[in-house]
Amino acid sequence: MTRVSASSSRTLKPRKDGKSISKKKGVASSSGPARPKRPPIAFLLFMEDFRKSYKEEHPENKSVSAVAKAGGERWKSMSLAEKSPYIGKAVEGKVDYDKVMESYNENENVKEDEAEPAASSEKSTSESTPEVEDDEEDSS
Repeated sequence: MTRVSASSSRTLKPRKDGKSISKKKGVASSSGPARPKRPPIAFLLFMEDFRKSYKEEHPENKSVSAVAKAGGERWKSMSLAEKSPYIGKAVEGKVDYDKVMESYNENENVKEDEAEPAASSEKSTSESTPEVEDDEEDSS
């Protein structure tokens, strides 16, 4: 008797429309190598600083989960005034990101517009319908 592993028993079957199903989930098709990275949120900016100070204070602790847990507890206990430098940096990063994304999207639209005229001219000729004159109905 042969054993079949769970991973080998899963096969991808084509859908009814003939397209295959992709295993990757959550990956946007518009994300490319030239697409700008999103800026870090305030908590992640805080964690960069916190990791450095935590490792200096606890050099024997090598656990990533311990550092993350301590950082999360510290962030929760901080006042808004203590968080404000990180929030300010995050807002600045978001503003810069929005500007970069605006120019990126404009460049993407230009690329699509360059490719679109050939496709739209073919589409318009095939979809054009002749005008019907209603002269016969008017004369009665």
